[in-house]
Amino acid sequence: MPLMRDKIIGHDLERLAFRFTMLSETESVQCQISDAAMDELAGMQGTESSARQAQFLSLRETIERIASDLYDEAPRFQGYVVRIFMRHLAR
Repeated sequence: MPLMRDKIIGHDLERLAFRFTMLSETESVQCQISDAAMDELAGMQGTESSARQAQFLSLRETIERIASDLYDEAPRFQGYVVRIFMRHLAR
C-alpha cells in the first residue's frame, strides 16, 4: 500500500539528511533522504543547508515515491525509519 504525504520536518545538519513523515493508513512513518541522494536527484552538488527545503519541495513527488517503494519492501516494525541513500536511486 503506498504511503501518503504528511509533514516536512526539515534538514538535519547532524545526519546530513532531510527529514519528513508519510502516512501508512493512520500510522506516521519517519523518513529521510541523505543530502548526497537529494543532490544526485537534483543534478547538483553541495547544496547549502538553507536551500534544502526548497530542493526537497522541488523533488518531493519523486522522493516520496522512492520512500513509499522502500517502505513496501521493508520489514514492518514499530519505529522503522525509511532512509533513502544514493544506492536507492539506481532502481
